[in-house]
Amino acid sequence: MPVVVAAARMVTARVRVLTVRHARRDTLPPFRGGAHTLLTLPDGTRRAYSIASDPARAEAWDIAVLREGHGSTILHELPVGARLHATHPQHGFGVADGAARHVMVAGGIGITPFLSMLPALADVTLHFCARSAAEAPLLAEARALAGDRLVTWFGARRLDLAALFADAAPGTHAYCCGPARMLAAFRDATAHWPDEAVHSETFLGLAPEAAAAGEAFTVRLARSGEVLAVPANRSLLAVLREAGIAPEASCEGGACGTCTVQVLAGTVLHRDLCLSAAKRSRVMMACVSRGAGELVLDL
Repeated sequence: MPVVVAAARMVTARVRVLTVRHARRDTLPPFRGGAHTLLTLPDGTRRAYSIASDPARAEAWDIAVLREGHGSTILHELPVGARLHATHPQHGFGVADGAARHVMVAGGIGITPFLSMLPALADVTLHFCARSAAEAPLLAEARALAGDRLVTWFGARRLDLAALFADAAPGTHAYCCGPARMLAAFRDATAHWPDEAVHSETFLGLAPEAAAAGEAFTVRLARSGEVLAVPANRSLLAVLREAGIAPEASCEGGACGTCTVQVLAGTVLHRDLCLSAAKRSRVMMACVSRGAGELVLDL
C-alpha cells in the first residue's frame, strides 16, 4: 500500500523516527503490538521495521530507523512528503496469549516492538539496555508507557540475563529484541525455559557473504520431484529464485523469519536467528540455513 512520510525527527544521533500515513485513506490497517511492516524503498530495496506506535492510533505509524547501512541511509535522507510502499502488518512477534506476566529485554533500537506491546499489558517489566541515556532511542516514550515498570541499564551498569531468567516461573513469558550478542545471551539464559514461553526478534542477520557460504547440498522438491543443487557459494534462497519457486523474503540474513520453507526429510544445518526449537523441527530459513546431504522440501 502507498504511504507518505508525514513527519520525521531525530531521537538520537543515529536514530530517525518516520511518521507515515496512508497516501489515499484516513487510516492504516489495524495491527497487534509487536507487528512490523516491510517497506519498499525508492531503489526497490525491502526492509522490515517494527511499528513503534500505539495500535489504537489508526491514522499513522511511527517507524524508527537506525542508520547503519544502505537501506537505512535512504530512509534517513528521505524528505517529509516522500512516498514509499508498506505491507500490511506482519505478526511474527507480539504479546503471548494466556501469559500472566511478561519480562521484556530491549537492546538499543530493539525497544521499538515493545512500544506497541506495552499499552495492552499490566503485569510487565521492561529492561532497556543502551550505551547511555543519550543513545537510548525513544527513551521518553518508553518511560511514559512503562512508568516504574521500566528498568534502564546504561553504561557500566549491565543487565545479568542469566540471573534475570534463572527461574522459569509458571505463566511468565520472556521476550528479547536487540543485537545478535544480546539475543545469543538471551537464548542461553532461557535455555531451561519452556520453548513456548520464550520469544525473540531481530532484523539484523548474517552478512550477505556469510549467508551464502557453506557446504554444498541438494534439495528434492516433493511436489515436482525435481532435484536442485545448492553450491557452496550460494544460498538455497538464490537457487529457489533461479528455479522460479522462491518464497517471499526480506532481510535475507536469517533474522526476520519471512522466507520459511517446510522440510519433510533430511538434516538441516540451522543458522537463523529467529526460529524457535519447535519450529526448527519443521521449517528452515532458505536465506541462510543449509542441509547435510539431501533435504526434501514441501515445494
